[in-house]
Amino acid sequence: MNEKLTHFDQGGQAWMVDVGPKDETARRAVAEGVIRMQAQTLALVRSGSAKKGDVLGVARIAAIQAAKRTWELIPLCHPVALTALEVHFDVDEGASLVTCRAVAQCRGRTGVEMEALTAVGVGLLTIYDMCKSVDRGMTLGDIRLLEKDGGKSGHFSAT
Repeated sequence: MNEKLTHFDQGGQAWMVDVGPKDETARRAVAEGVIRMQAQTLALVRSGSAKKGDVLGVARIAAIQAAKRTWELIPLCHPVALTALEVHFDVDEGASLVTCRAVAQCRGRTGVEMEALTAVGVGLLTIYDMCKSVDRGMTLGDIRLLEKDGGKSGHFSAT
């Protein structure tokens, strides 16, 4: 584990990490999170008959858009030219939840973990926004990095 926070200089001031000297490599990150809701709300999401329309379709587009703009949302992130981004939703009727999983890829000097995580967060927030008129008690959680490849630090896999 790296014991040093890289977004602070020696004086403790926040700064944007210099990635200029790094080699461009293929990079990939996978993140996921869940939104829990009432069974009736999940039925609306699954059927596509929610008042605002196709909840998962809109959430997928929002997630993709957010990943592309991560650098505008997270102050010290570098702009990353994504080469691919997949967003998948898995509906679990038994647990009354939707899992969002994002897979981000690029060829660059910095990783795409924040892009994958941002995609998941905004995808889940979009589901909340589209369903809040019928279920304000929905909860979002368990947003985490599952896996990353590329760069100096190599491979990471959550346990």
